[in-house]
Amino acid sequence: MRRQIPAEKGLDHTLDLLSQGFHFIPNRRERFQSNIFQTRLMGKKAICLSGKEAARVFYDNRFFKRQGASPNRVKKTLFGQNGVQGMDGEDHKHRKRMFLSLMTPDRLQELQIITQRLWKQKAKEWENADHVVLLKEAEEIMCRAACEWAGVPLLEDEVKQHTTEFSRMIDAFGGTGSRYKKGKKARQHSEKWIQQVIKQVRSGERQPPPYTAAYIIAMHTERNGRKMDTATAAVELINVLRPIVAIGRFIMFGALALHEYPAVEETLRTTDNEKYTRMFVQELRRYYPFAPFIGAVVRKDFLWNEYRLKKGTLVIMDIYGTNHHPELWKEPEVFRPERFRDWEGHPFSFIPQGGGDHYTGHRCAGEWITIMLMKTSIEFLTGHMTYQVPAQDLCYDMARMPTLLNSGFIIENVKAR
Repeated sequence: MRRQIPAEKGLDHTLDLLSQGFHFIPNRRERFQSNIFQTRLMGKKAICLSGKEAARVFYDNRFFKRQGASPNRVKKTLFGQNGVQGMDGEDHKHRKRMFLSLMTPDRLQELQIITQRLWKQKAKEWENADHVVLLKEAEEIMCRAACEWAGVPLLEDEVKQHTTEFSRMIDAFGGTGSRYKKGKKARQHSEKWIQQVIKQVRSGERQPPPYTAAYIIAMHTERNGRKMDTATAAVELINVLRPIVAIGRFIMFGALALHEYPAVEETLRTTDNEKYTRMFVQELRRYYPFAPFIGAVVRKDFLWNEYRLKKGTLVIMDIYGTNHHPELWKEPEVFRPERFRDWEGHPFSFIPQGGGDHYTGHRCAGEWITIMLMKTSIEFLTGHMTYQVPAQDLCYDMARMPTLLNSGFIIENVKAR
């Protein structure tokens, strides 16, 4: 017998989504006592899912497709047009292999070395500063590292501009008004810049090493044997650069965790334990708000747990809520790195950057980079510099998507070791 999907009453709940942000789906999951419920967003019926089993079906490409799932406003700011996030089937797998080809051990090690060098340079500069807003500085480090590693030219007097533009694309995800307008303008300006880079690589005017993202993406051929058009190639190169800049937000929350949990910081500072640092990084990715949810469209009618999902329906997967789901995590609202000590890794219970398989599904190909650069950054903050945290506003608004600390995390009296 088919079960009725719990449905929220009302004509539309878009304003509720904007006012509740990360808590929109978890609040209703708790109210309905169900990992599936129906609501209305932007005038359309939407099914919301949460939990491990929901993620398992959501990331099954037999039942869901990404094409048509992202609103145009998100494409005009965060993702860009015709990027890998909106592709399906063999075309998606082919494009995804292009990104995965960038993730060889040697290339990842090179990115780590570049990032370590930049942290050292910045720490020396900060010794002469009255104070430092860590979010802005971490984003700049990540932007410099990403561009150097990817073979993208970055003039010194343009660093802050490009860092700000990538940051504004990220910040526009759930933004309205000026946040959205800034993100859209930043996307347009960055695409013009990167399109010029693609043209120069293809013409031979610029010759980055053949193993860099700039070269691989510029010369990539699609399944039809043709190169991507210049605009699409630029979107995909930005899809390498922008997510690395976004790691700056995780670093900001990492510094907050070090400040709020001194026993954890002491363990990180006094032990040479790579495993504990990784546990800390994983708990950061689970605990703090980063990506709230992601959408897909039902590919064909099917039954899941006796619920009927109809072709063409928008389905939203709760990323934040799954990472805080009480059925999956003991005391989910407690920050505890030790929970990952014996965690073997599950592709659907822990989904800060998507679920399923990196190679064939829609799990982010850059997840390894995120973990590596977060570890590198936390190791530097705890092992290669000291600083003080002055009084400041360390609150963050869970209605804001993506969110950030009101102060950006200010540090002072920096001393590099």
